[in-house]
Amino acid sequence: MTSTPDTTGSLAQERELALAALREVTPAESIGEYAGHEVTEDGVTLLRFETKLAGYPGWFWTVALAAVDGSDPTVLELELLPGEGALVAPDWIPWSQRLEEFKAQQALAAEEHAEDDDADSDDDADDDFDDDGEDEDDDDHDDDGEEFLHAGDVDGVDIDELDDEAGDEEE
Repeated sequence: MTSTPDTTGSLAQERELALAALREVTPAESIGEYAGHEVTEDGVTLLRFETKLAGYPGWFWTVALAAVDGSDPTVLELELLPGEGALVAPDWIPWSQRLEEFKAQQALAAEEHAEDDDADSDDDADDDFDDDGEDEDDDDHDDDGEEFLHAGDVDGVDIDELDDEAGDEEE
């Protein structure tokens, strides 16, 4: 922050005016020590005060004052502005750009997933050859004399068998 010497001789009056304006919008407890002033090219004086608000380290209450020759200074605006090293939000990124980045990430993830699937399918093909010897032992329990189900069976019930029983009862 750059400070310039008090060219008007009324810096104390301007500080009191700035503090009074700040007290109208924020509790006095949130206003810290005087941190300097700056006079812009168009004659506006910016007075800065440290803030004591939680979550705003490095920020300053800034009050803009203007004085027209022959009149008292007046408050133009006041705001909370970040100083050097203050925590600020990142720059805004348009939705269209964020969407493009998202789509690119999704495409990359899909490619990686496809590569992983290809590698896994190669392993599965090798596993099929390894399991062939074990499958022969699994067939032994199929020869226990049970009737095989066919396409007309519902939940293990042979529909044709039920139809034959119904025909026997009618005779």
